[in-house]
Amino acid sequence: MRFKFFTTFFVMIGFIANAQTPEQQLEIKDILESVAENLPDDYDITELIDILVRYKKHPVNLNKTTPEELKTFIFLSPLQISNFFTRIKESGNIADVLELQSIDGFDMKTVQSLLPFVTLNGNTEYEKLTWRNMLNLGENDLMLRFAQTLQKQKGFTDLPGNRYLGSPERFQTRYRYLYGSIVSAAITLDKDAGEKFIGKPFDFYSGNIAISKLGKIKKLVVGDYTMQFGQGLTLWSGFSFGKGPDVTSVAKKDLGLRPYNSTNEYSFFRGASATINLYNGFDFTPFVSFRNLDASQSLDIEGNLVQSTINQTGLHRTPAEIKNKNSLSQQVYGGVLQYAKNEFAVGGIAYHSKYGNRFITQSALYDRFSFTGNSLTNLDLYYNYTFRNIYFYGEGGKSLASGSAYLSGLLISLSPTVSAAVTYRNYAKNYHNFFNQGVSESSEAINEKGLYAGLNIIPNKRWAFSFYGDYFRFPWLKFRVDAPSAGYEILSQAIYTPNKIFKILLRFKTENKQQNTDLDVPINFLDNVKREGYRIESNWQANQRWRFQNRVEISQYKKGEAKAEFGYLVYQDVDYSPLFSKITGNIRVAYFNTPSYNSRIYAYEDDVLYSFAFGMYSGKGFRTYLNLKYNLAKKLNLWARYALFYYRNVETVGTYLDEIEGNKKSEIKLQLRYQF
Repeated sequence: MRFKFFTTFFVMIGFIANAQTPEQQLEIKDILESVAENLPDDYDITELIDILVRYKKHPVNLNKTTPEELKTFIFLSPLQISNFFTRIKESGNIADVLELQSIDGFDMKTVQSLLPFVTLNGNTEYEKLTWRNMLNLGENDLMLRFAQTLQKQKGFTDLPGNRYLGSPERFQTRYRYLYGSIVSAAITLDKDAGEKFIGKPFDFYSGNIAISKLGKIKKLVVGDYTMQFGQGLTLWSGFSFGKGPDVTSVAKKDLGLRPYNSTNEYSFFRGASATINLYNGFDFTPFVSFRNLDASQSLDIEGNLVQSTINQTGLHRTPAEIKNKNSLSQQVYGGVLQYAKNEFAVGGIAYHSKYGNRFITQSALYDRFSFTGNSLTNLDLYYNYTFRNIYFYGEGGKSLASGSAYLSGLLISLSPTVSAAVTYRNYAKNYHNFFNQGVSESSEAINEKGLYAGLNIIPNKRWAFSFYGDYFRFPWLKFRVDAPSAGYEILSQAIYTPNKIFKILLRFKTENKQQNTDLDVPINFLDNVKREGYRIESNWQANQRWRFQNRVEISQYKKGEAKAEFGYLVYQDVDYSPLFSKITGNIRVAYFNTPSYNSRIYAYEDDVLYSFAFGMYSGKGFRTYLNLKYNLAKKLNLWARYALFYYRNVETVGTYLDEIEGNKKSEIKLQLRYQF
């Protein structure tokens, strides 16, 4: 009944919202889609969306900005940022944004990406911190969200033993206060599907207060926060990028201390931290964090609680998940000392982590070198230096009493139209770190050596080319890999933009790794596993109201001597965003056919504001979603989303407790946002 109601509702509407872009613009969507496919499908990028939406409303003043502020633009490379401030230092303020094209490394594509988010005029009112200004000029943003899978999943049935003890709805509430870039406060509440709603309505609580520009105190955060320093080998939490079509993204832009406003329940610190200017370019960032983490624990031979891993999902639905909730205490304290002047920066990191119970070696042979004990000290040194048209960067980290990790790289502006990136990495198999997000082929920057090289070529306004190759080796065993292994990844991409209303993209990506054979043999040997992807995509805007996107993508999977699998995805997106209209929207209709999970295809999907959808297309069937945004009042907006997977020739959808009887899986989502 509910399915028919929502279907009828959206058909009557006839069009739906571009929910990522509240001002009926598509720049934010384009930026998100360019990076989303390089992230895990469950990664929460709320922080990134929040930054882009805020800059759209309050553009950055380029004549008063800082390196830390420009680093938040994901499409700017560290070399471009360094060259920008060299230009300001040598020639003074910018009179016209289009002057950016004269700066080494700033191609037309980069300038066009910046235009919606920058200005040359400052708002001096926000530079005065007074109670009156905070009350009169401060911005309040309240968001309420509801989501639910319409079909009943197996975990919500009356099963004996393990099952979901809560309700199938997901609720999220977020409140934010902002006074310019000086003061912010945030509260986030979240309940996942399957978690209990009675007694304690929300399972996850997060909040913070942050103040900036207080004399010597550059930043101060009390509550939940993230730390991003160096290249991510030692101290990095929250959002992170890796390899992508923009080859310069391999060099991370450390944002330092930031308040945390996401719903990811693992990747943050809880306590207090501040960045303090000590003297002429020297900044010190002490921090302390006290948290309780989820862990599956058992008793050792002495009767003490021990664990081998930390649970990072943040889900507390079943009796086992509830038992593991907050079972492991974590204390972290330390500091970062950094010196930055002109084109040179160097920093040192030292911190200590202490856990309530001891980690033990896991049973699998590939985990032989995993962390053991209940305390860990990490030391690190990182640097970056710009010399003419070359940006050098590197980092080396050491976990005391165990291994080390380091990487070194450079970005080069070879000409106004060509830029290159080269990075070498070497991570020991016994490098231990709980806040490690260095560039790697694996999910963690351990047990890996690799060499990455890439080129961006933008010969004119119409054409843009990207190429990269990455060769990697794993000296020790890995999950489903019972011997040292190696592999490579190659990507090439071409974008043709003949005018402002049409764009076509061509991409080829191949990846070759090694994995245990699927054959039933006494001793496992390694088979080569090859994945390839071919994509052609077009974007065109018919007029100020209608925009269309089409994609055809083919995937290939081959393991050893087995027959290759071929899968494909075809979809059509339609956006309807008339200026000044109360209702805007978009729709996708897709058909996919992949023989198995191995040949699956991922594709970015529009969603409600501050949410992130990255659909996995596996099996054979249809996919459609519809989004609606309705402006109820000047500062009150409503979003609605309906999404459906329809699979052919299957009797169930999903696995284990998420299994659904039948061949459909659909979801509804409603969101209300009030700004005051």
